[in-house]
Amino acid sequence: MPSQNLIDKYRTPLLQSAIERLAAANIELQISKKRVKNINFRLKPNLLTVSVPGSVSTIQMAQFIDKRVAWALAHHPQVLENYQRKQQRQSQAGLPKLAEPLWLWGEQQDFILSHDKKIALYRQQLLQVMPALFEKWQPIVGAEAAETRIKKMHTRWGSCNTRARRIWLSVYLPAYPIECCEYVIVHELCHLHHANHSREFWQTVATAMPEYKQWHDTLAGKDGTLD
Repeated sequence: MPSQNLIDKYRTPLLQSAIERLAAANIELQISKKRVKNINFRLKPNLLTVSVPGSVSTIQMAQFIDKRVAWALAHHPQVLENYQRKQQRQSQAGLPKLAEPLWLWGEQQDFILSHDKKIALYRQQLLQVMPALFEKWQPIVGAEAAETRIKKMHTRWGSCNTRARRIWLSVYLPAYPIECCEYVIVHELCHLHHANHSREFWQTVATAMPEYKQWHDTLAGKDGTLD
């Protein structure tokens, strides 16, 4: 069913208010019914997409969307900025790019590396710290990963296969303070307790790492998103 038809079909005063608030910031709302367990939000340039399980009522859907409007309005400028930067990089793709500034664990280094060498360094750095960080946080979270891997991910900082208990970390994490990497590890370990992003999930994250929001916000609006 087209998303606009869903909006028209399930329009309520609360949903209408959300649509108007988003529209004022030039953000379109798209809703689609899918075979998903939870309501999922994805913020893109000038677009907020919402995937809704068939079992969710109209009132529940409107309430969830209403609660996410402030988040969308706060993060949309950064999403637009990142998109514009990517467009600019793509337009310059034909130009030679021999080296890039290097950030390592949140600090800019006094040397530069080619992109491939930077990724190799980041991978090496992650391999060095991951065993100790997982050893530190697994007992705190009360969950243990069966396997940990590194992947060149542009859209996620980490991911968790709950069935295989396999956790992936983005190779780009070493560009940021190491606490960001620790937060991603905690986030993904908590998915072994809660496969979704429910209130219980975030309570588990906060219990394990009370200051998590600082590092969550550091990563928010960058190239990756947590899942």
